[in-house]
Amino acid sequence: MKTNRHILMIAIGALSLILFGACTKDDSFDTTPAGPVEPAEMTGEVIVKFAPYVSDILDSVGVATTRSGAAATRSGILPVDEVLDLLGGCEVERIFPVDTRTEERTREAELHLWYAVRFSKEHTVDEVIARLSQIGEVQTATPNRVIKRAYRDDRKAIPVSRRMLDGAVTRAAGGYVYNDALLPWQWHIINQGYRDNFVIGDTDGKTVEEVQAKFRAGADVNCEAAWTRTTGDPSIVVAVLDEGIYWRHPDLMYNMWENEDEPYYSDEAGSHVSYEDRDGNGYAGDHYGFNFIDNTGVISCDASADTGHGTHVAGVIAARNNNGIGIASIAGGTEQNPGVKVMSCQIFSGDKASSTISLVRAIKYAADNGAVILQCSWGYASPAANGYEYSPGFATEEEWESMCPLEKAALDYFVHNAGSPNGPIEGGIPIFASGNEYAAAGGFPGAADYCVSVNATAADYTISTFSNYGEFTDIAAPGGDQDYYYEFFDVDNARGAVGCVLSTLPPQVSNQTGYGYMEGTSMACPHVSGVAALGLSYAVQLRKHFTADEFRKLLVESVTPIDEYQVGMKYYYTYVTDLDKARYTSVPLSQYYGCSGGMVNAEKLLEAIADDAAGSKVTFPNIYLAPGEENAVTETPAHYFVGGEALSYTLQIADASVATGVITAEGKAVFTGVAEGVTTASITASNGETHNFNITVRKGANGSGWL
Repeated sequence: MKTNRHILMIAIGALSLILFGACTKDDSFDTTPAGPVEPAEMTGEVIVKFAPYVSDILDSVGVATTRSGAAATRSGILPVDEVLDLLGGCEVERIFPVDTRTEERTREAELHLWYAVRFSKEHTVDEVIARLSQIGEVQTATPNRVIKRAYRDDRKAIPVSRRMLDGAVTRAAGGYVYNDALLPWQWHIINQGYRDNFVIGDTDGKTVEEVQAKFRAGADVNCEAAWTRTTGDPSIVVAVLDEGIYWRHPDLMYNMWENEDEPYYSDEAGSHVSYEDRDGNGYAGDHYGFNFIDNTGVISCDASADTGHGTHVAGVIAARNNNGIGIASIAGGTEQNPGVKVMSCQIFSGDKASSTISLVRAIKYAADNGAVILQCSWGYASPAANGYEYSPGFATEEEWESMCPLEKAALDYFVHNAGSPNGPIEGGIPIFASGNEYAAAGGFPGAADYCVSVNATAADYTISTFSNYGEFTDIAAPGGDQDYYYEFFDVDNARGAVGCVLSTLPPQVSNQTGYGYMEGTSMACPHVSGVAALGLSYAVQLRKHFTADEFRKLLVESVTPIDEYQVGMKYYYTYVTDLDKARYTSVPLSQYYGCSGGMVNAEKLLEAIADDAAGSKVTFPNIYLAPGEENAVTETPAHYFVGGEALSYTLQIADASVATGVITAEGKAVFTGVAEGVTTASITASNGETHNFNITVRKGANGSGWL
């Protein structure tokens, strides 16, 4: 549905350049009229990209080797340093820290040329940009933009009550494929239609039948059928760019991504994150991910202004299933069959302002550390947003790229460098919330062609009243619609939010129950991320390979059509939780017809992945090594053969004067270079399947090609 049609912007101000967390309507977009325009940029900071021909100069003075959080006072480029001298007290820091494992591709993408210039607040950002932009060695100079969430303090998560939780545990989830206690209230995971335990409050004169019609059986992501094929795979990692994930949560702790090269250390006081960069990737203590706000490996979610949002979206994707407690998730697997992993890339913390630099570091970190899906419940406001309540965002992809070149460069890096040419996907899939401005267009960056932009739906397939839709959007998913389900609102019972999305929460925002309701396109977004992760898990199982473009196309086309439900009028109360402001209103559903992209459908996606014409077979990779070098392939042969864990393997090398090899007792293929040259080789499994490959031995070779 994406096009580059220019949309007239009602009002363009500094606020339109602030990146808003497109989280829940409760905790993201303030729906009160816009007040004074806030600055859209961090004071005292400018982002610069230097021209490639000065790369050697930057290297020679050591600026390019500084780690994250370390800065120099000189760039080594004379005209730049003259400007820094005039400004006084300046610092220059490479934005992306050096990681020897990925430095080669970092330089190929020219990300090593991006620097932060920090200066005294006596000077304005515009002044410094003007000075630096006149220098030939500077390709571009832009503000370090503020990334913030605008939310009303009275519209946060609704925790489940202790009474509800205890009662659910007693009853368990009878009639469902899994025994997770709260699964009957997760219509977005398995929708069996209206259930008697959904308490009805004041129905405002509506009949029970009219209320029941708001829950249509099957209006979910159709993962119950998909689970007969796969329940997730731990090799698939989803990076959650959000508030920090509460990794101690009993429904999440087993599905957290962990950096084995950056372990926790223990002492008499307990287990702690390391403050040393043990793996040399530029991020100290990044065991479960990294806190890019505070520049620490300590993932936090206990600031007074935290909403629990990162934990909530993580639960939708990868909470542990069938463990008798809490919720079910789309791709979290079970104890017997572990599911996908979630990586916490923290870009929000309480009321602290984040920035472009924090954001792009998180994106690149995700790509460099194994994530193949970016879960992004944030974005700029829609270009079609109401100018009275919102400041409209970028009108076209070209405009966003020109104003936010570093964001574009970081997303390009993820799209092209995540994944593996020998795994289920080559490249990465960034998935974004479309926004909650009731607008007929999605916001950027999700609106870009290489991203997936997600609309929200209610439990009856209708588009959520707050959701952006149509122009620049791709797909729909359950996001809740509290104002539409006003008959169910009962804050004391907390079943009153049954029209919203139920997931995991940290203790301090859930009254210690660990679970609660949120809504928004940001709640729809993790449903698509979860389905995408489930699809890639199935590709692992089938030993199939896709490019990012191929997989993104399958994802947005393997959907449930929902246009037939966009008829008549949709009635709802705006601000249903605030009776002083609540007002009864309506919207014609016809405005959404042809504008949803269809509902994400896990089973249809898995069917499409299984099609013989989809993707290609994963094959054992070519081997590159130097004379005398021993090279153990990262993956065992089992990873390249369907059902490979149950097979045995035989290795044959045509010319032993070039290279030799063995299959170890642990099942790894180990090769040794003997002399420069090329030889063919093959691995044959006990089922008769054979993979042919080449072994190239040459001085200067590395594991994937040539230095």
